[in-house]
Amino acid sequence: MQQQAGEFGIEDARRALGEIFAPWVQDLNLAVEQFDFAAPPGGGADWQPGAVLRLPFSERLCRSGGTVSGQALMAFADTAMVIANLAANKGYRAMTTVDQTTHFMRAVTASDVLADARVVRLGRTMSFGRVTLLSAADNKPVAMVSSAFAMLPG
Repeated sequence: MQQQAGEFGIEDARRALGEIFAPWVQDLNLAVEQFDFAAPPGGGADWQPGAVLRLPFSERLCRSGGTVSGQALMAFADTAMVIANLAANKGYRAMTTVDQTTHFMRAVTASDVLADARVVRLGRTMSFGRVTLLSAADNKPVAMVSSAFAMLPG
């Protein structure tokens, strides 16, 4: 996807990832791999703005038994939705999580995790989204997350 002058693109999203989040979130070493702020040519009516992020595997994120902890996965999904909201808003906008529901489907061990975060509906004051967490080892779903964000003034 080509970025036009003045548009908020993947490099801006990567910079935001390093600037707007708490230090402990930055310690997760997340990477923005894809940033979709405009429908691709011929994109269908079901296209949604969003982003794909990667959570590198680390033993520090694992609970006993060697599986990545649910807490790490939920923080990852929340962060991915903030980046997806940057795509939908075509730039930074202050926001706060209002609700997040996570359905864990299977454990992930010794693998990076991918988050495909999409904004389902963006309103003036609220945003609603979904995240699919996938094991990077086999591209199979690990969890499904739905969330709501309040868009803050200023």
